Amino acid sequence: MEERKDKKSLRMEDDIAFEDIGEAPEDMELEEEESLAGGKMKQLRAKLADAEEAKRAALEELQRTKADFLNSKRRLEDQLARDRERITERHIEELLPLADSFDMAMGSPSWQSADEKWRKGVEGIHAQLMNILKANGVSKLEAVGAHFNPHEHEAVSNVPVTDEQQVDTVIAVLQEGYKRGDTIIRHARVTVGAQE
Repeated sequence: MEERKDKKSLRMEDDIAFEDIGEAPEDMELEEEESLAGGKMKQLRAKLADAEEAKRAALEELQRTKADFLNSKRRLEDQLARDRERITERHIEELLPLADSFDMAMGSPSWQSADEKWRKGVEGIHAQLMNILKANGVSKLEAVGAHFNPHEHEAVSNVPVTDEQQVDTVIAVLQEGYKRGDTIIRHARVTVGAQE
């Protein structure tokens, strides 16, 4: 029993002795570990803040890059659509002299005296050409009897007229004009009535 008392008294003395010094060794280790852990926590929080900032910057850059890509894609699609329109209009312009040739042939005085089968064949080819133009949205400009419009007509000559209603009016069409939608492909070449 005495041994137990001695051990107990020694422990009590140790506790008292440590109380005099400050803290027990276990508490000192705990404080050091908490201090180290606190330092590590600060480092980890700093790293986390840096990582979040890097993530935010990367996300912003990704969003900018995506927006740039979508804008470039839209511009390219618009450019391709404009190019297709220009190519189509160029092909239509190349067909217009052929339509003019048909108009001249079918408007000549010898047209009526030509063989009927031959005329029907030529008229069939002309109809095919006009259907191709129509399928591409092309139509003739109405000119004869219309008020002269410089946006649609090109005045080649003036003809003196006595009727005031014919002044600045298209009297004759020398070459048909064509439009595609609201776009004038070729102005009609016309003769315009002028006051005497």
